[in-house]
Amino acid sequence: MKQNAPLEFIIAGILMTAVNTAAQSHRPVRHGGTICGNPKVSCKTSVTFQSNDLPFQVDKNMVIVDTVPFYAVILKSAAVKDDNCEVFIPESDRLAAQALFPDNKVFSSRCIDPENLFYEEVGTRKPRMLSETHRIMAVYAGKTLTEAKKMLETVKASGKYSGANIRRLRTGFNGT
Repeated sequence: MKQNAPLEFIIAGILMTAVNTAAQSHRPVRHGGTICGNPKVSCKTSVTFQSNDLPFQVDKNMVIVDTVPFYAVILKSAAVKDDNCEVFIPESDRLAAQALFPDNKVFSSRCIDPENLFYEEVGTRKPRMLSETHRIMAVYAGKTLTEAKKMLETVKASGKYSGANIRRLRTGFNGT
């Protein structure tokens, strides 16, 4: 019986941890927040977003939220090391791009902090946290690849962003 005692203690410990975690995790988690991609249309959300953020619907009392996947056209990007918060695309650049695409929200990422949104690339086999390695400025391009291709044509027609490309993303935050 003594030989099984350590195993019994391990199993009991795991069960107690699971019960304790379940009891403490009363904070609501939501997956699949709807993007508010047109800056001219009011976003029904309980959260105040920064001007550079891509807003989405968040219910009251939600602290961990991510969105449905969406398409974006990346207008500019900058590589970062060690999540350097000093590296970002200037707000003046974002505002200039927003003026070019008034019906589609132009957004930009900042460093990964609880008050900032994350941007995750989900269009690849292995999703990657784009916000950890790059700062991006992008324009919301819709829910479908067809919409994204039309937005890419519009971006290229502006003659301003020669390296523009389509990415499938998800955004969200962890306010815990």
